[in-house]
Amino acid sequence: MIRRDIEPTLRRLAGAFKAVTLTGPRQSGKTTLARAVFPDLPYLSLENPDERRQAEVDPRGLLARYPDGCIFDEVHRVPPLLSYLQGVLDATRKPGRFILTGSQQFGVMAGITQSLAGRTALLNLLPFSLAELARGGYVASSLAEHLFRGGYPPIYDQGLAPDDWLNAYIATYVERDVRQVLQVRDLNLFSRFLALCAGSVGQVFNASRLGADCGINHGTVRQWLSVLEASFVVFRLSPHHRNFRKRVTRSPKLYFHDTGLACRLLGVEEARQLDTHPLRGALFENWVVAELLKGRMNRGKPSNLHFWRDHLGLEVDVLAARGGRLFPIEIKSGATLADDWFKSLDRWLTLAGAEAGQARLVYGGQEPWTRHGVKVVPWRNISEIAAEV
Repeated sequence: MIRRDIEPTLRRLAGAFKAVTLTGPRQSGKTTLARAVFPDLPYLSLENPDERRQAEVDPRGLLARYPDGCIFDEVHRVPPLLSYLQGVLDATRKPGRFILTGSQQFGVMAGITQSLAGRTALLNLLPFSLAELARGGYVASSLAEHLFRGGYPPIYDQGLAPDDWLNAYIATYVERDVRQVLQVRDLNLFSRFLALCAGSVGQVFNASRLGADCGINHGTVRQWLSVLEASFVVFRLSPHHRNFRKRVTRSPKLYFHDTGLACRLLGVEEARQLDTHPLRGALFENWVVAELLKGRMNRGKPSNLHFWRDHLGLEVDVLAARGGRLFPIEIKSGATLADDWFKSLDRWLTLAGAEAGQARLVYGGQEPWTRHGVKVVPWRNISEIAAEV
């Protein structure tokens, strides 16, 4: 098992809270992590029909079986159980008794808000980061290969071909689970919507345009997208609203939590296709933003990431807000530095003045540099930034 970056945070919170709730996409390694970190706790999966039936029919009896605590896997399958768990937690002061996992954030969060607010810590476990893959000796030989493979653990743990596993994942989890929640009957329409989302990575989100391309109204687009977000398929990056005396974009950008999944939805069948793919730059930007987000999630911190764009087209890919300052990060997929890559950063730094922190540029090359006062970071070193933002 590859040691996960989130493990120290999980242990720390389990030592302070009576319960810890671990959410994230299916197959991101939640069960493996929970059982490895808490080997002395009994394990119960609510995906098991018999266990789920008892939790639904006799929740008090089920909880009585585990007086010293338990790992409840896929707890979103029986939301009422959380109401009964509230009483159990209120009756003890012992921390770390229960570890709860769930793959559908909307189901878990509804129960947490109603029953366990203040009683459980919340963590999100996303697919492998580059640092975790490096720890296991799984870093790809090229950037294109890394983007194509993505970070879902079974691809590495089981040695599966990325396209085979991701095809099955899309069919069995993304399309099945999300369609069930949304009650979408037209699989082709929903598949087209997913592909259009993948084709929109790194772009400012426009519900009306996406709906027109798919043949649905913008209200349906927002509903479907909210469920994809809650299922940890996609996320939106909000713009930073400080205008620095300029009118700025106020719509978010759309990204996937995993570039391998985005590549499959785009129909990419081999890593080498990404060398000349028109969305190579957008997919690389997606990957960098997702790595930065993992760095925050693994430390138990909320996202502090934004982007900035004004009405004239001046844009900075990422602004990380920390300590009252804004740290700009530009992202370029090319392997050879070009002077014009620094123009947006230079102009933004002038506008931001004293509010600006150290500027960085992440690129698809191999060597670190410092140019124009900007730290240039090769893609293999992204973990250095992810640990700081």
